[in-house]
Parts: sequence; C-alpha cells; structure tokens
Amino acid sequence: MNFLAHIFLSFGDDEISIGNFIADSIQGNQYTHLPEKIQKGIVLHRAIDTYTDAHNIHKKSRKRLHKNQGHYSGVVIDVFYDHFLAKKWTMYADEPLAEYVNRFYALLQTRYELLPEPAKRMLPYMVADNWLLNYAHLEGIDSVLNGLYRRTRQKSNMNKAILDLTEHYDLFEEEFHAFFKELIIFSHQKFKTL
Repeated sequence: MNFLAHIFLSFGDDEISIGNFIADSIQGNQYTHLPEKIQKGIVLHRAIDTYTDAHNIHKKSRKRLHKNQGHYSGVVIDVFYDHFLAKKWTMYADEPLAEYVNRFYALLQTRYELLPEPAKRMLPYMVADNWLLNYAHLEGIDSVLNGLYRRTRQKSNMNKAILDLTEHYDLFEEEFHAFFKELIIFSHQKFKTL
C-alpha cells in the first residue's frame, strides 16, 4: 500500500502513523533509537506490505499491469489503490479527507526531528503539492506516477501508468475494495498485538 493507506491503517494513533509513514525510509532494524510506538508503526507497515504482496487480489491487479510496468507493477498498484481510498474516503472514514491529511501534515511537522532524512526531504513536496488529498483525482495520481518515473531515472513506464489505470479503471476499483476490506481486518488484528 502507499502512504494514505498506511496512515489510515494506523487507526488514529499518531505515533504508530509516523512509524507507518517513515518505514520505507528505514533499512533493516535501524529504528531502535526511535520511540517505542514509532517502532511499532514500522513493524505494522512491514506486516501490511508482506500481507499485501502475498494477497491474491493484489497479485491479480499486479498481473494486469505486468506487461506495461514490469517489476514496478506493485508500486503502481499501491498508488492506484491509494487513489481509490482517497476517492471513496467516506466509505472508510468519518473525518473529511482534507481535514485528515492536514492534521497528519501538522503532526509530521511537530515530530520533524524524528523523521529519517529521505522523509524530511520529501515532506515539503508532499505538503506543497498536497499529495494525500490529490490522490483522489486522476491528475494527482498522474503527477505522483510521473514523479516516480523520474526517481527511476526514466527506466520505468510509470509515466504512462495512468493509461493502464483508465483502461481498467472499474476492475482496479472493484479489486481495491474487495482487498481493502480484508486488509483492514488483518491490520487491525496486527495493530492489537503490537
């Protein structure tokens, strides 16, 4: 899953959500210096990723992309799935998405010193372009995918992935909702064991 889903799957716990957000910026076990609940957020993030990668619905979505996106299919699907979460946010949350993401950005600013360097470098761009809110729109997703394309030094087709999304939009959306219901249950059970 991508940023929005990981934050959402922290179930309103600020420290867990910070860990869940920064986990991709941390190698191995190089997080033991962080507060305990942030560490738990990192563990939760990794459990979510493992569950997601092994899930048959996620695999089905990735397979549909493999011809055009190759080994980047998983990354692209995670972005697509964040789009559907943002688009249908009110199916999963009571708080409006704009308020939710603004509160999260403010949280990151208050705990800025705990963020790893990659997250610190990314944060100004994320906030300025309001990535989390703009996931709800195809233009926002296209912008994210083009950013990822640049990060691969143009060695991917992620700049064209919006075409894959629009071609199979209804299928991807259906798969997302079926998968996400199961992921919420898994994540909540894992959250309770942290």
